[in-house]
Amino acid sequence: MRGMDVFEAIRRRRSIRRFLSDRDVDEKDLIMLLEAATLAPSAGNAQPWRFIVVRTPELKAALARAALGQGFVAEAPVVIVVCVDLARARAAYGERGESLYCIQDTAAAVQNINLAAVSLGLGTCWVGAFDEAEVMMALDLPASLRPVALIPLGYPAESPRPRPRRPLDEVVEYR
Repeated sequence: MRGMDVFEAIRRRRSIRRFLSDRDVDEKDLIMLLEAATLAPSAGNAQPWRFIVVRTPELKAALARAALGQGFVAEAPVVIVVCVDLARARAAYGERGESLYCIQDTAAAVQNINLAAVSLGLGTCWVGAFDEAEVMMALDLPASLRPVALIPLGYPAESPRPRPRRPLDEVVEYR
């Protein structure tokens, strides 16, 4: 089986903002990542996600502008735009499904993509800083789809050091 142990992938995951320009993402690997995303848990199994795969340079440039000028978004070979299907989320759980559960569901899908990418030797960055209206306009999205994350994807051209993490005794409480 291809890939690595999940704990190793978690330890190795980094936010990658520089990608090799001479290596494209293989379609088989992209499909594996998208399948991993769809295996994420979702409230009531509503699966309110929609994934838009962007390879077009002009669209990637528009996404980078919408991402507050984060140019590395346009430099990645692929950008996966993770959206919530608001109607699907609302149908499952009403307002709470549309305002909370769908965000949790798509966050789990994004993390699956990030970890699966590491296991395949790819790099990603979870981009949440962007103007939703600009992304919707650039991709001509209907009002029923809300973009919640941009994931630039490619082969890393950098190896960032691990970021410091708070110790367990600061973040865990037993009762």
